[in-house]
Amino acid sequence: MPEALDVPVVPDVSVAPDVPRRRRGRTTLMIASAAVLGLVAGTCAGYLVQADREPTKLPSLSQPVVAQAKGAGPEPLSAAQDRRVKTDGDLRKLLIKRPKGTREADWLSDDGWMDIGEYAESYTKPAGAFRGLVSDEFRRAAVTGWRVGSTYSVEIRLAQYRQEENLAAADAAEDGHYWANEESGTRSWDIPGTGDGTAYVHTKADTKAGYLPMYEAEAHAWRGDIAMEIWIYDTKPIPKSKIMDLAKQQMERL
Repeated sequence: MPEALDVPVVPDVSVAPDVPRRRRGRTTLMIASAAVLGLVAGTCAGYLVQADREPTKLPSLSQPVVAQAKGAGPEPLSAAQDRRVKTDGDLRKLLIKRPKGTREADWLSDDGWMDIGEYAESYTKPAGAFRGLVSDEFRRAAVTGWRVGSTYSVEIRLAQYRQEENLAAADAAEDGHYWANEESGTRSWDIPGTGDGTAYVHTKADTKAGYLPMYEAEAHAWRGDIAMEIWIYDTKPIPKSKIMDLAKQQMERL
């Protein structure tokens, strides 16, 4: 890969203590505790009232048989309508296709998958990122990318989480927003139809001795159990339309 494509890696969001995470707050715990106390108090009062009443005769256990309604019932969702069918299949098929006239990204795996180890390696502190991904119930990630000329490159990732304990996909997108806004000279726009999805253009180039200045644009959004990440790099400023068009196309496929 040419020196101009020495792109920066994604910051390690799993080990930074000041990264905002979705947690159950103290207010929620107080409400839950109050609900439990109310239930106990109501139960005690019920026992006191019942103690002064005459026993009530129980109804017969024999109940009339309700005839089953005619008809086959609601039709099951088709594969096109059932999102679980789509997202539980080959995740790579949900990635947008590489545009004509572009070259394959030679820094990506040939099969289009990233396992948890490969995904953690893209962070600045892989060991901490790996532990965070395990805690977040990382399931798998599909990736694609391409190059145009010797300086322009794109990478798109779909990271999927099991979400048995928390909404990790939403948290991953939120962390992406946090780090994108940390960079100076950043402009941002909402991605239509995504709720809190956002596209970013960093107008200040990343400079290193011996390398050409590198500009960056990125987008973060989520839908269901999938977090979307898009990265664009070039040696010249990246227009809003480039990152926004890719983000809209990719989210439409989810």
